Amino acid sequence: MDKLPRIALPTVFAIILVIILISKSAVNINAGEAGVLWKRFAGGVVTDKPPLGEGFHLVAPWNKVYVYEVRRQEVFEKMKVLSSNGLDIQLDASAWYMPKYDELGDLHQQIGEGYLDRILLPTIRSAARSVVGRYTPEQLYSSKRDAIQQEIFEETQKIVGEQYIVLDEVLVRDVTLPPTIKEAIERKLKQEQESLEYEFRLEKAEKEAQRQRIEAQGKADANRILSASLTDKILQDKGIEATLMLSQSPNAKVVVVGSGDKGLPLILGNN
Repeated sequence: MDKLPRIALPTVFAIILVIILISKSAVNINAGEAGVLWKRFAGGVVTDKPPLGEGFHLVAPWNKVYVYEVRRQEVFEKMKVLSSNGLDIQLDASAWYMPKYDELGDLHQQIGEGYLDRILLPTIRSAARSVVGRYTPEQLYSSKRDAIQQEIFEETQKIVGEQYIVLDEVLVRDVTLPPTIKEAIERKLKQEQESLEYEFRLEKAEKEAQRQRIEAQGKADANRILSASLTDKILQDKGIEATLMLSQSPNAKVVVVGSGDKGLPLILGNN
């Protein structure tokens, strides 16, 4: 041990200090994240430069880096809102969002890391109350869900678009009505469906009756035209044509011309 070189205490302290400084200066930013640099002695939050990207960074130990997730995220929210006639409606919605990458410094400086609870969720709640209040429970339950979803998105986008937040979509996942109202709406919808089915059957029966009337009228007109055109001379000619054809048949045995009614041929067979 006596032969090992002795290291002066100042050198040991210097090495330890360097290690501490490096550990406090090293910043690792993972995939899907970005860092906002805050300079203690140089104006605070850096807003005039892009945020720190993924990877390893060294910053002065007296400065600080705030790491944000910059991938698209989803937040779920359950809200109680009022319909146009004052009934309580529970709305389950979600939103797809992310911070604006190039304006991450402004977001951190003006709003902070809690921008979701400070800006986005309150705005969605406000927009949902405003939009749902324009519709009846029946519209909310059946035909207007897509329209409501789009209106909530548009009203939210107007506000958060100016707050360094990108809003991709607002989805209305479920609308829960009071049980009595829901049952009444379902009964009404069932009755309307039955009424539509009944009207469809009536219309189908009427079309079939109309078709039969047209077909019968066509047959009647054809018979009337045929009756008007059949004279004794035409009947005799047709009878002669039939006689010639039957005389060539092996089943015809005796053909007596001029012996039938009004001189038409009389055909006698072996049966």
